[in-house]
Amino acid sequence: MVLKAENIASRKASQNAIEGLAPVLPEFLGGSADLTGSNLTNWTGSRPVSRDKDGNYIHYGVREFGMAAIMNGIALHGGLLPFGGTFLMFSDYARNALRMAALMKVRSILVFTHDSIGLGEDGPTHQAVEQAATLRYIPNMEVWRPCDTVETVVAWAKAVERHDGPTCLLLSRQNLPFQKRDAATIALIERGGYVLSEAAGGKPKAVIIATGSEIGLAMTAQKALADEGIPARVVSMPSTTTFDKQDAAYRESVLPKGLPRVSVEAGVTDFWRKYVGLEGITIGVDSFGESAPAGEVYKHFGVTAENVVKAVKSIL
Repeated sequence: MVLKAENIASRKASQNAIEGLAPVLPEFLGGSADLTGSNLTNWTGSRPVSRDKDGNYIHYGVREFGMAAIMNGIALHGGLLPFGGTFLMFSDYARNALRMAALMKVRSILVFTHDSIGLGEDGPTHQAVEQAATLRYIPNMEVWRPCDTVETVVAWAKAVERHDGPTCLLLSRQNLPFQKRDAATIALIERGGYVLSEAAGGKPKAVIIATGSEIGLAMTAQKALADEGIPARVVSMPSTTTFDKQDAAYRESVLPKGLPRVSVEAGVTDFWRKYVGLEGITIGVDSFGESAPAGEVYKHFGVTAENVVKAVKSIL
């Protein structure tokens, strides 16, 4: 699979990953809860299942719980790898089936797009704020929130390789900046959390932890801090559930003891206390969303690079 340095939404990066995987995975059985055009879970070789014809794509209709429950049955039957899409907000409708998938350790992939306040004008009813955290709290549920094309491909690969439980992929509606990495850094993505960008001189005074669409903010903040002579490390944590399974030595190499920490994710902040501690600062959204263009909503809630800079300075 050839990866381009594209600034695209992770939902589109996900579709590109599906395009690359589908030809070598005839067991793929995709689908969406009436949101194919938004979830981008289809691909050039997908064929809708109907009464008259077989296929490899199911139009589930507006029934998120039904979709997730049917996927459980397909996975339990064996021989097929089901994946289905909807907005992250609507994962709540599928919650019982998601919990059962994790409990039964079935191999399925949930594609949840429009993953935050970045959804914009659809407003608070459609903007996920607590969903990422609550999915991470389900035992045996792997959750990935990738920041660009590379992390999205790794997330898909890990989901496909997993045989002992379901995986959730949380994907953006808005375009995300591509992040440059060397081969060694790319190899670390599958560990769930890694140093995306080291501080100038390799001696950070603080750590900025981010996921998904907020990685771009963290990188901008790192540069602004460097310009003021404050070296900061940026840690990308696309999968907290995977990072938590790493050995203690690796986790400490990424998040060294004694270094002040700031987290930034466009969702509830309490979840991040486990990483930043009581002395750290969490930047996120602890209320329901608002209806406005994505950029304006981010500014309204203070999820900005400027606030990340201020947070880092305040804890030094």
